Amino acid sequence: MKTMSMMRDEKKLIQSVERAYRILKCFEEHEMLRIVDISNMLSLHKSTTFGLVDTLVQLNLLEQDEETGMYKLGMELFRLGMRVNFNLKKIVSPYIDRLVIETKETSNFVVRKGTNIVYVLKKESPHSMRICTKLGLELPMYCTAVGKAILAHLEDEVIDEIIDKTEFKKFTNNTITDVGELKRELEQIRALGYAVDNEELEYGLTCVAAPIIDCRGTTLGGISVSGPTVRMDYKKIKYVSELLMKYAEEIKAKL
Repeated sequence: MKTMSMMRDEKKLIQSVERAYRILKCFEEHEMLRIVDISNMLSLHKSTTFGLVDTLVQLNLLEQDEETGMYKLGMELFRLGMRVNFNLKKIVSPYIDRLVIETKETSNFVVRKGTNIVYVLKKESPHSMRICTKLGLELPMYCTAVGKAILAHLEDEVIDEIIDKTEFKKFTNNTITDVGELKRELEQIRALGYAVDNEELEYGLTCVAAPIIDCRGTTLGGISVSGPTVRMDYKKIKYVSELLMKYAEEIKAKL
């Protein structure tokens, strides 16, 4: 039989779990938050909030930015999310293999993480001179083909929120850092069905990408093909873009 003390402890534990969940939910609308922000949003005392946040940091569910001291979602959530998305990866994986076989260039599958994209599947080109990506690598959306492909197919208010939170950096002379120019580019991407990164992240690198959208219209991620600019001429970009859009539709039909 449970004593009153045990029942009180059990209730307290459940409350702690609920509060931790509510803290994580705060980051749905915000990429980074301070303790005082979370405290105000949830009407919790700052000391209570700090204790919960500190525990979540120790569990890698949250991370603290070294420069600002603010908090953001941690990689453990990404890892768990990847388990949830296992079926999607299983569907996409054969297409990544096919893209490498048919284009002879590096192929990737990425998902959105806040204002960035994260590489979750990759297969490298058989060429000795090739583009190498790293699983778990995060890059900005505005200067990558696959990031722009995803961004272009999000809801307008989400696009505006991401742009507002993005710190635009000029990686090359081709990097788009003007908001008006970026929005015009996104309109063109929606019309074409694919995006191109013309040495916008790195000189000598050209990338083509298409979004993965399910039957409900939700943008789940994107697939891309990256190669040295010397091999990615207009004819190859056209061929790759058609292949990406074809495979994106086939993936959609299997979701």
